[in-house]
Amino acid sequence: MEKTVLSKQPEITIQNVVATGSLKHGFDLNAIIKAFPDVNYRPEVFPGLVFRLKRPKTATLIFTTGKMVCTGAKSKREAKRAIGKVAKELKREGIIIIGKPEIKIQNIVASGSLGGPVDLEELCMQVHVGGSLMYEPEQFPGAVYRMDSPSVVFLIFSNGKFVCVGAKKEEEIYEAAEVLRRRLEEMEMLYEEMP
Repeated sequence: MEKTVLSKQPEITIQNVVATGSLKHGFDLNAIIKAFPDVNYRPEVFPGLVFRLKRPKTATLIFTTGKMVCTGAKSKREAKRAIGKVAKELKREGIIIIGKPEIKIQNIVASGSLGGPVDLEELCMQVHVGGSLMYEPEQFPGAVYRMDSPSVVFLIFSNGKFVCVGAKKEEEIYEAAEVLRRRLEEMEMLYEEMP
């Protein structure tokens, strides 16, 4: 099968944005349970309470410390909106909320395709992609690539699919995927299979 070097933009889908919200005061989780009987709270298993929203479809962990962790959002904007909406709903039901939560994006998870297959074994032999690369096919079918700049981690599969974690901004995902694609092309490791 003949191979030609590929020159295509990576396809990327944001899968999850993890954000934290902090208040300068704690929460009475028992009061939240009384006001919202549908929340999940099993303190013997996990110290946080799970508050789910349908729109945006997210789950927010709420802790007695006043910290919140929102998962499931598909964008930074959606994550911020979810934390704000949880705070408003709590306040509406009489839970004390002073001020607005300080919101920070902690992690963005994306999946995508580089547009063609990658020879992972050959890539590991030429390991100068800038960062660290680990590939143990008997343990896991993908290569783990820790990129230095932007600081993200990729799981790269031989079919050219990838998962990227560790970004704090959506732009970092797009930049990192483009840097990866360019480096693989320069090394002639990214191919388009020809019949």
